[in-house]
Amino acid sequence: MSTARRRATPMPSICAEPHSTPSGNCRLPIVNTRPASPAQQARESLGLRLRDLRKQAGLTGRALATSVGCHFTKVSRIENGNQAPSEENIRAWCHACGVEDEIPDLIATARAIDSMYVEWRRQTRAGMKHLMMASVPLYEQTTLFRIYEHSAIPGLFQTADYSLAVLRYFIDFLNAPNDVDDALRARLERQAILYSGSRRFAVVLEENAIRVRVGGRETMAGQLDRLLATMSLPRISLGIIPQSEIRKTFSQVPYWIYDDTLVCVETPTAELQITQPSEVRLYAEMFAHLQQSAVYGAAARALIRSAMEDLT
Repeated sequence: MSTARRRATPMPSICAEPHSTPSGNCRLPIVNTRPASPAQQARESLGLRLRDLRKQAGLTGRALATSVGCHFTKVSRIENGNQAPSEENIRAWCHACGVEDEIPDLIATARAIDSMYVEWRRQTRAGMKHLMMASVPLYEQTTLFRIYEHSAIPGLFQTADYSLAVLRYFIDFLNAPNDVDDALRARLERQAILYSGSRRFAVVLEENAIRVRVGGRETMAGQLDRLLATMSLPRISLGIIPQSEIRKTFSQVPYWIYDDTLVCVETPTAELQITQPSEVRLYAEMFAHLQQSAVYGAAARALIRSAMEDLT
């Protein structure tokens, strides 16, 4: 876009604050010794990105504020993560810095901040079944699943006994209402998507995932046998990274990629939902590298049969 055209374009105001306080007073920052929440950390990270864009444009905080018609203290609050920028704020900021191409990614980041951290304990107050059912719409909308797991079999491929052992543990761990029978039924019903529509499933497991004991010997034997059967489905590509493989890349956490729009990273207590296009692309790139380390077909089946033989 030319300079003349950019000047002719009405610039959104960074001062647009639909949720501002009635008084409009500025408050001094409150010192908090508690660790920042993941959402606050993400807000601070967004502020740093905006600060970098301002500096790259050669603008001071006051110059940026003047350019968009706002008091400079608001620029400072946003850059320090003390105030979340609205979408209009982001558009105005990028227009002033001449980086309009950054707008989509920054807006996606801002939209994700408040919803990115989903605490399991909060989600399971109504029972584990509620958590199982919450993901059904997302599953139904997704056409390509990319799944990486390093210590467990993905829920879509679990047997009833394996799922039961997992659910019982987390109901106890999260102190959730004990609705294990309903939760198990809901979890197994989700597996119907494996056989409907035109969805594709690209799965990469660490060899550790097929060797970690969940339940007793019979439970693991049944689960590994199910995994062998699952591999025969034409819409599923399942690779296993051998423990002896010289690694091309590493991931410290399991994650699922839903099409090219969402990455879900699971921790023992919560789920992080990542929607920023640039980060989604990075996770997809890492997944492609993990696929290169995996073995498929007969070699993957041999690893599973070896794990079955080692059950005692």
